[in-house]
Amino acid sequence: MRHRRSEKKRSKKAGLPPGSLVLIGEQRHEPVRITALDYDEAACSETRGATVDACVALKGTPPVTWIHVEGLDVDVVRRLGEGFGLHPLTQEDLLNTDQRPKFEDYGSYLFVVLRMFGPAAEAAPENGDSVSEQVSLCIGDRWVLSFTERESPVFDGVRERLGQGTGKVRRLGADYLAYSLIDSVVDRYFVTLETTGEAVEALEERLVMNPGPEVLRDVYHQKHNLIFLRKSVWPLREVVSALTRSESPLVEEPTRLYFRDVYDHTIQVIDIIETYRDMASGMLDMYMSAVSNRMNEVMKVLTIIATTFIPLTFIAGLYGMNFNTQISPWNMPELEQPFGYPMVLLLMVVCALGMLYFFKRKRWF
Repeated sequence: MRHRRSEKKRSKKAGLPPGSLVLIGEQRHEPVRITALDYDEAACSETRGATVDACVALKGTPPVTWIHVEGLDVDVVRRLGEGFGLHPLTQEDLLNTDQRPKFEDYGSYLFVVLRMFGPAAEAAPENGDSVSEQVSLCIGDRWVLSFTERESPVFDGVRERLGQGTGKVRRLGADYLAYSLIDSVVDRYFVTLETTGEAVEALEERLVMNPGPEVLRDVYHQKHNLIFLRKSVWPLREVVSALTRSESPLVEEPTRLYFRDVYDHTIQVIDIIETYRDMASGMLDMYMSAVSNRMNEVMKVLTIIATTFIPLTFIAGLYGMNFNTQISPWNMPELEQPFGYPMVLLLMVVCALGMLYFFKRKRWF
């Protein structure tokens, strides 16, 4: 359903020239929040609720400038884009929140699009459901612009390190800041996968204990969720690899080592997702096997009951023919015996018990 809604919203751009600024994605009513940070090795200055003009004025200043925009607005993107010299196609992509991760080199700056995952607020935590949001980065000379669809704590750790002066982020340039932001997004994948893994394991236990239509529906739901994760992580590997191999002077050689570390993390994420996908596929086979085994057990019981009654039916039918022994040349002396009826019943019980003993010796049940 998410994909269909995106297709409907894409229709708003039909017929418009390239570079037209139209917000594509979920319409949010929260106000846009801009945070500007200016820092060097000695100090860090943070301004929350900064204006666009104040952010543009920070461009080109000696310290590194980080402008973080939470929420998307056409006017804010246009003014920041014009102030920082962003290409119209970049501004268009910033407002298109239905993109796959990608990397583009515009010469004077680098443009990176990522997918960030977090738990769905409307879902139970044990379901492992997650929502995807777009994170965009523009990496220039001593400045970084970051855009998220809404307010998110994903970059709080980077902001704290900048304010406290811990780590290497204040001693290095804008490329290392971009690495820190990308690494924060990738780290959230592990948090999401941990929740997803717990949901998959719980689902496997339910499948073993009580396979039913509800479990099958949850298995398909979890498999769809994993496919959604995989479609976002695979292009991310290409993005980080392109940053590592980029010949742009905006990415210094020491920072490439850190990007290679993020690349290793994306490989780990992909391996975990593939493992969970195999588990989900295996659970479908387990469900079919469990249903087949249950059907076999039912058929086994019914077959034993039917087979046990075959000789009993024969005996009851034999003595139920009611032939007149005075006329028939054949004589059925049991019909005239005073204990003939209980004797036949005893014979039927003995036959039934004997067949059940035979089935048990053969281990058919």
